[in-house]
This record gives sequence, structure tokens and C-alpha cells, in this order.
Amino acid sequence: MQLEIHAFQAAYARCLDDEKLEAWPDFFLADAVYRVTTADNFRRGLQAGLIWANSRAMLADRISALREANIYERHGYRHILGLPLVAALASGEARAETPFLVARIMRDGATDLFATGRYLDVFAHDEAGALKLRERVVVCDSSRIDTLLAIPL
Repeated sequence: MQLEIHAFQAAYARCLDDEKLEAWPDFFLADAVYRVTTADNFRRGLQAGLIWANSRAMLADRISALREANIYERHGYRHILGLPLVAALASGEARAETPFLVARIMRDGATDLFATGRYLDVFAHDEAGALKLRERVVVCDSSRIDTLLAIPL
């Protein structure tokens, strides 16, 4: 499953980096959890997140709002991912931790380091046998999060 997770992570990053945001919810199971939080909140066991969703439908709604309702300065991402560490395999699920670095590229070409952290994931196969996320907790290293967290990490 290690190679399958490597390929999954690369496809996930490419989807966001290529701004194919409507395809992003397809990386998740229907009842998946997606949460973005800080390392401090994660250490303290605080469940509140900067972004929180408990279904693929909520993720699709987020993208729809991003495209149609939200006003934000247009920008893109470039993900640099470390190798996933598969921590556990049990009952058809895998837990993995993957470090990331995300650069943000603004419309005028300015590029800055936007976020670093790790993905804490629970993977499972759907009915068709495709690997999907049951849970993704994005733990950002810094507690200083730019207000422009529009695009998912």
C-alpha cells in the first residue's frame, strides 16, 4: 500500500497545484473528515480548525463557494511533499503521515512560503477499490495563518 499512497499524495498535490479544484473532493470518501489546524491546537487536543468538513459534500460546497461567492486575491500553490510514512495498517485502512511545504504564487508572480506541516491521514478503499481519504488532518507548523487560506491545503 506504500506505493499506492505515494501515488495518491502526488495526484492530490497536482490536483490543487493545477487548480483543478472541482476534482479535489473526489480524493475523499463520502463521509470523510477534512480539517486544517495548527500544531499547537493539535498538541492540545483542540478539535476546532481553520477549515473543518465532515463530508465530501461539504468539500464540494467549499469549492463551489470559492468559485462563485468568495472574494479573494487570485493565487495558486506549489506543493512539495516528503515521503509518506505509513504508520499502521488495520482492517483495510492505513494511517500515514506526510510532511508538506506549500509555496503560494500570487497573480503578480510574487512567491512566498505559505505553509509547512504534515498531513495526518486515514486511507481506505471505496467500493470500486480506489484509494480514498477517510480522514485528513492538516497540521500546520505555525500558528500564524495568513487570512488568505482560500484554496485547500
